[in-house]
Amino acid sequence: MPATISDEAGNGPHNKRQKLTNGIAKAPSRVSTSSRIFAPYRTLGLVSPTDVPFSSVSLGKTTFQITTSIGRSLQTYDLRRGLNLVFITKPQTPATITATFAWRDRVLASWGDGVTVKQFGIWVFKRGKQESALETPIGLNEPVRQIIAFGSWIVGCCSTRLEVWKSLTYEHYTTLLTSSHGNSSGARLLSGGICNVPTLLNKILVGKQDGSVELWNLCTGKLVYTIQPLALDTGAVVTLQPSPALALCAIARADGSIVIHDICADKEIIRLNTRSSTNSSFTSISFRTDGLGAGDDGRKPGIMAAAGTDNGDVTLWDLNDGGRIMGVLREAHNPPSLVRGHVSGGISKIEFLPGQPVLVTSGLDNALKSWIFDETPFSPIPRILHKRDGHAASAGRLLFLPSEADGADAKGKWLLSAGRDRSLWGWSLRRDGQSTELSQGSVRKKVKKLGFSGKGLDKTGSAGFEDLKAPDITCIACSLNRDGGMGASTGGGVVWANTTQREGHANASENSHTGWESIVTGHRGDKYARTWFWGRKKAGRWAFESGDGTEVTSVAITHCGTFALVGSQAGAVDMFNLQSGIHRQRFPAPLTPAQARKLKIKQLGTGEANVMTADMTQKYSSDNSKHAKEVTGLLVDSLNRAVVSCGLDGKIKFWDFMTGVLLYEIDWYPMTAITACRYHRESDLIAVSCDDLSIRVVDIETRKLIRELWGCVGQINDFCFSNDGRWIVAASMDSVIRVWDLPTGNLIDAIRVEGACTALAFSTTGEFLATAHADMVGINLWTNRTLFTHIPTRHISETEILQANQPTASGEGGLGLLEAAFEDVILDDNSPDQYAPTTEQLSQNMTTLSLVPRSRWQTLLNLDVIKERNKPKEPPKAPKKAPFFLPPLGGPKPSLSSEADDERVSAAEQSRITRMERHGAQGEITTLLQAGAKCHEYDPFVNQLKSLSPSAADIEIRSLNPLAVPNEFIAFVRALTTRLKQKLDYELIQAWMSVFLRVHGDVIVHDSELIEELKIWRFEQEKESRRLGSLIGYCSGVVGFLRSGRT
Repeated sequence: MPATISDEAGNGPHNKRQKLTNGIAKAPSRVSTSSRIFAPYRTLGLVSPTDVPFSSVSLGKTTFQITTSIGRSLQTYDLRRGLNLVFITKPQTPATITATFAWRDRVLASWGDGVTVKQFGIWVFKRGKQESALETPIGLNEPVRQIIAFGSWIVGCCSTRLEVWKSLTYEHYTTLLTSSHGNSSGARLLSGGICNVPTLLNKILVGKQDGSVELWNLCTGKLVYTIQPLALDTGAVVTLQPSPALALCAIARADGSIVIHDICADKEIIRLNTRSSTNSSFTSISFRTDGLGAGDDGRKPGIMAAAGTDNGDVTLWDLNDGGRIMGVLREAHNPPSLVRGHVSGGISKIEFLPGQPVLVTSGLDNALKSWIFDETPFSPIPRILHKRDGHAASAGRLLFLPSEADGADAKGKWLLSAGRDRSLWGWSLRRDGQSTELSQGSVRKKVKKLGFSGKGLDKTGSAGFEDLKAPDITCIACSLNRDGGMGASTGGGVVWANTTQREGHANASENSHTGWESIVTGHRGDKYARTWFWGRKKAGRWAFESGDGTEVTSVAITHCGTFALVGSQAGAVDMFNLQSGIHRQRFPAPLTPAQARKLKIKQLGTGEANVMTADMTQKYSSDNSKHAKEVTGLLVDSLNRAVVSCGLDGKIKFWDFMTGVLLYEIDWYPMTAITACRYHRESDLIAVSCDDLSIRVVDIETRKLIRELWGCVGQINDFCFSNDGRWIVAASMDSVIRVWDLPTGNLIDAIRVEGACTALAFSTTGEFLATAHADMVGINLWTNRTLFTHIPTRHISETEILQANQPTASGEGGLGLLEAAFEDVILDDNSPDQYAPTTEQLSQNMTTLSLVPRSRWQTLLNLDVIKERNKPKEPPKAPKKAPFFLPPLGGPKPSLSSEADDERVSAAEQSRITRMERHGAQGEITTLLQAGAKCHEYDPFVNQLKSLSPSAADIEIRSLNPLAVPNEFIAFVRALTTRLKQKLDYELIQAWMSVFLRVHGDVIVHDSELIEELKIWRFEQEKESRRLGSLIGYCSGVVGFLRSGRT
């Protein structure tokens, strides 16, 4: 990297000049409270990440809208459009949403969990906008866990009380406190299950912690009746759901039992799922209302579905003849996982749409799905109809797709994310509906083929659907230059075939026309690197095994998209052909004696004998040249000449791509170990993170260390280059994202986020920074302010790191690209070095050009030619016939009084007026030139002359008067000589002198004093020309030497 230029006092490099508005520097408006570079934009991938059940409302007979909670906002989907997102509520609620209910054309949302915020409330939204808020009851100190609305009532259920509002005015009506029966600790506690029975006017059922169900009259505020459980150990009431039959209600308790109870007669009708069947409880129940689905042929009514958070299954019952299980929809959502760590699962709610054979389910795995029952042929188990989902766990790797070879419009549009839920997602930044998970094949067919029971992961860790997916992705590489799109051949549908166990060679003739895989991933605890088709959004054909059979720890793809490299935990590096799946090279490659001699001659001829010695056959073809520990980074240069690998052994190795021979090695052991590597292809720079909490930058061409970046506190989770290679952005365990400027080496920005950032990526267009965090399943997007505004590159201290506002799914509080750029400059008024003073010259020893546009002084040199070229070729001709709308020639003529007055002015007066006008136009230039001649300070005169247009400057030079006192010719030449000695405005001085000599040459030859001044100017000019010529010749020689083949 070139050295930075310091000022005269040695105070370090200059900052960029401050932008001026009308010559005045704009003062900063306020102190920074967020990142100077990045502004929050929005969050991707949130569908149903919370345990708040969804709510649905019908708009007609076939149109349904489903609303889910994503924290502090609600998202509404249109089922008729394939679960297309139609509304995101704004503004955000002050605290986390705890319950929702869709009612008519409005959505009620209660907020306040009592933990982060001690305030509670219920807001009313209509078409994504807040319409009103319910009156907050006095003394409310509990969160509202469930909301229902019917008739003229809105009821909210807390842990010990019921709050009632009027639905027309949103006024608080009354508070109902439940009664206590017995000495049980849960006698007064509500379990959160409330419902209304349509045939009972103004009545509501309330489930309690002791297993009883109370019937309350909302109008009178009195307890009407209490339904007691048949046994004392049935557990709390988990959920209540009214059935389509009159006065019947389904009651689910914590022991797993479901009772169909007659409310009017207080009589148990049907009991399902006794303790001998299963110990899991059901938290959601729904009845099918289209009159079909039951019986052997599916033509009878009476279907009930139930699901719980203990697993991802949906159980379907036929309630006819005492009730029986019709079928089980296995793992409709991910089950809760104890084996996979922070992967959420279970079903939060199920609901049959009114009058439709459609079941809607939402789970804790951040998914919303709709299922349809086929009538012909009849199937008691539904099939998937629509789904919207995202990661069920936080993302561990992020990567923006690189640009394609043909320069397609998809550049900067797609973001790849690999989650800890064993999924690989492609997110569209332009349209959320295009985001999709890359398919890993039919997992359900694998389950049937292997004969799994499908009960999901239990406490013993038995296998389930998700366990048949590939393990968590730990590393990812992509190149779209040979991606075949939707037309790529999949090789007969084979997914992830082991290339080392395949007999013969693959037929690659078809793929040569259609393209092949473009993504390679490494997985946790797996010795295979897997390929993916990006265009087809599915798993690829190959599974590349590491050379030593250990876990794959790093992958890379060549820029051409033909070869994939795989690094292992034990230090092996292997290369495979993506088109055919054949193993092509190993690093280091075993050399024959003939190859060793040939390589030695080549290295001696290129001057690298100090690296490749005579015993290179023993040194570089044996196992001691491979990495001694885990390979943590792999890359290939743009021309497929060198392969660079790094590992935990603290070494960076440079390999020959064709022969697999080690060319060079950088050894930092035992000083540090390298944990990760990133490559910026355009600048040929690699950045490596080390276990000493530093980031080091190495130039591939010179193989030298050029920067060491310090400042991270805690382990470095991820880092990346900016799109132009000027910055390095890193995230560490202290929940801070830092930005370093590579030319200066300064830490120029840092933001503190709420949760530790586990992965980040910079878009190829420079518009966005994507971050993933350990405590959330969404992906945050930040806009880059520097695309449209200047950001200072001064070094910041740790005390200047402030908490940043997080992006939201609704985009509230965030700024788009243009909004962030044109926001007021946010700087700290107390920083004295925000802007360096404006200076025209960095150093007095440097010849400096002017800031005048090049076209201006070039026009001045050729002004006579331009005027001659622009002269009209012939005088304008009068039209032969005037248009009809013009007056005739005999009409009244315009007054010529002004012209007559001008003619009455005498010739003497005209000469005097001309001289006065000329003196007025030249007064400022002449005054400045004469003042400069007296005090020998010509800067004001030169600056004024620089501000004139080419024609005005030409007139001023032509108007110089040699008879004036002092002589304007001599003063003008001295001004140019002084400027030349200062090494300023070099090209402008040449232009002015050329015009001066051309215009006044006939006068100059007769003035001896002026000739002496011109000799002084010529001496300074020749001295500066010789100095510049010497510097240019030296630089040309150095560049020619470096470009020579002998070097």
